[in-house]
Amino acid sequence: MAEDDEDDVIRPRPFWSGVIAFGLVSLPVSLFPANRGRLLSLKMVDDSGTPLSRRYFCEKEQKALSAEDIVRGYKAGEHEYVVVEDKELESLAPEKSQEIDLKRFVSLSEIDPIYFERAYFLVPDEGATKAYRLLAKSMEDEQRAGIATFVMRGKEYLIAIMAERGILRAETLRFHDEVRSPGDIGLPERKKPAKELLARMQKAMKSLAAKELDRDELTDRYTKQIFDTVKKKLEAGKDVVKAPEEEAAAAAEDDNVIDLMQVLKERLKGGMPAEVEREETASMKNDKASKKKHPVGASAKPQSLDTATKDELYELAKEMHIPGRSSMSKRQLVDAIQKH
Repeated sequence: MAEDDEDDVIRPRPFWSGVIAFGLVSLPVSLFPANRGRLLSLKMVDDSGTPLSRRYFCEKEQKALSAEDIVRGYKAGEHEYVVVEDKELESLAPEKSQEIDLKRFVSLSEIDPIYFERAYFLVPDEGATKAYRLLAKSMEDEQRAGIATFVMRGKEYLIAIMAERGILRAETLRFHDEVRSPGDIGLPERKKPAKELLARMQKAMKSLAAKELDRDELTDRYTKQIFDTVKKKLEAGKDVVKAPEEEAAAAAEDDNVIDLMQVLKERLKGGMPAEVEREETASMKNDKASKKKHPVGASAKPQSLDTATKDELYELAKEMHIPGRSSMSKRQLVDAIQKH
């Protein structure tokens, strides 16, 4: 890649970075999701290809609600809710930390997979490869998992850290009250089966036994059939609608896929990740082209931003290509528009 293109690429970014800490050990790591989203994503669009957005709607007043009209409530009775303010939630949030507090090591057999929620790869930072390999090897040899807590995005998680083939993986764990027991769903009590019936069942199982899992069984055939249908329609030019430029550019960003296992391999070799992705190049080009066709000036702004609804402000911010507008409050939208 030419040096001139260096500003047009980004390297894979972790969800979280910090250290694994226990005793006198402090191991810098980064956290990458081990799971990808589904390859198939069907968007809701109108008949002209414009993506649709979700809105909260009040049945009583028969109107759409903006963010400032909505509060969170806990249902305490048939028609009774206890309102919980955002500032109250913020005050209860755990203290921010960049440390995975490794509390204890337990046997792998002690952890029921039913508690596993989401998997992450723990990737060593530069200079920490030796300590990473040592910890992974020790845990794998002893067949133990580390139980730890850490804070990510304002929430505290309980995780199990496991080692497999020299790689550390973290599984966030469900809490005990999130898991149903067999009794909760009405499973009958276990009774000892008749010997002849047990032998017959074991014989049937042996006839279907395999040495290892066939990876082809993990293929999503339904998704493949949908992709085949989409491909045929594209080739025939049937049922194809073109989205506006901005939405098309945003959809292209969603298609960027980073091979995290390759990142991990590169880190463990002591080098930097080789895989890089384009940084919103298509979006930037489309934004520039759109601005040339539809210049935004003072005449596009309402006479009074303070009296405009949040939806009106959002649409104006969209026309002005103000980044981060979807997460802004009404006041933030006004400030951003005034500064643009």
